[in-house]
Amino acid sequence: MPVNLKPPVAAQLLAVPGVALGIAQAGIRKAGRRDLLLIRLDEGAAVAGVFTQNRFCAAPVVVCRDHLQGGAIRALVVNTGIANAGTGEPGMQAARATCAAAARLLGCAPEQVLPFSTGVIMEPLPVERIEAGLPACAADLREDNWAAAAEAIMTTDTLPKAASRKVSLRNTAITVTGIAKGAGMIRPNMATMLGFVATDAAVAQPLLARLVREAADASFNCVTVDGDTSTNDSFVLVASGRAGNPAIADAASADYAALKEAVTAVAAELAQAIVRDGEGATKFIAIEVRGGRDAAECKAVGYAIAHSPLVKTAFFASDPNLGRILAAIGNAGIADLDVSRVRLWLDEVLVAENGGPAASYREADGARVMQQEEIAVRIDLARGAAQATVWTCDFSYDYVKINADYRS
Repeated sequence: MPVNLKPPVAAQLLAVPGVALGIAQAGIRKAGRRDLLLIRLDEGAAVAGVFTQNRFCAAPVVVCRDHLQGGAIRALVVNTGIANAGTGEPGMQAARATCAAAARLLGCAPEQVLPFSTGVIMEPLPVERIEAGLPACAADLREDNWAAAAEAIMTTDTLPKAASRKVSLRNTAITVTGIAKGAGMIRPNMATMLGFVATDAAVAQPLLARLVREAADASFNCVTVDGDTSTNDSFVLVASGRAGNPAIADAASADYAALKEAVTAVAAELAQAIVRDGEGATKFIAIEVRGGRDAAECKAVGYAIAHSPLVKTAFFASDPNLGRILAAIGNAGIADLDVSRVRLWLDEVLVAENGGPAASYREADGARVMQQEEIAVRIDLARGAAQATVWTCDFSYDYVKINADYRS
């Protein structure tokens, strides 16, 4: 069961003027489920994205990167069930055929469409089912369709993931709404599994490209479920410009700061929802590392802990075998780390200092914290002023079961 995560309430998801969403049951992998999403953008929308750094990236990732070079994006097409990764040239042709089919429906060029896929790797994409399903998506296009869209992009997710915010920019009300999917093969190395965030603010294209990177680094690049970077990870940010604000073009402006805060808040909520819904997860763990020489060093320590199967299984068992955390810290690749200065806490319980157990630590206190559904692991490296947070979950029996039976 997801850890303290509830499905989004459709009425609380704010429509973004200039962005319409439509879904359909296309039978891409399994019949009777929503598995195809079409997002139509008004003319003049700005679009930016960041994508997986996995060298075996999926065909739609290649096509998206190419199409974004031309700008003037008018639509996004997302299918679930089949990832269209590891599919060679036929996969590239299928991704381009998806763009062409959407373009015919919407009256734009194929190069103005971005394709996205998620699901099983190394299986051919049934593009004919996508082509057959797109008219139903087009007939369903609505600006208030975010909740259905969040459901249509799920794979092993148990719940849809969506979030909204309102912000005021110099007396202009701005909306930010987003959806994401992901539960396994989660260790983004740029962005998220699949994430789509839209705002009606007007933003200059170069600044939007900066904003999507900054938002990703503060959200999706801070989560991990199992340490695997997907072939299909994509995070796209859309600015429709329909709010009527003067276009934001200065990264030093108050408007940019306010919009960045709202976009990052939505992205962080979505990123944490992915961890809370991690495959088989029973606990949500925030790993807060401070006192590093730079943020990258702090994040390396956070990920060393979050990726350790020994640590993650101990959390599942509520076993305060906390020497595993010290071992993970020591394995983070910091060659000159002075372990005698490192301190470790579980929530407010000081566990280790001076190279060993804290004098005040009692295993009963550690066991009490380990029983919680939400746990904070805090580390002070005592070697600088930088800090970073990584969000993760435990490893349960169900993680193995889900992934052993993934294709069945």
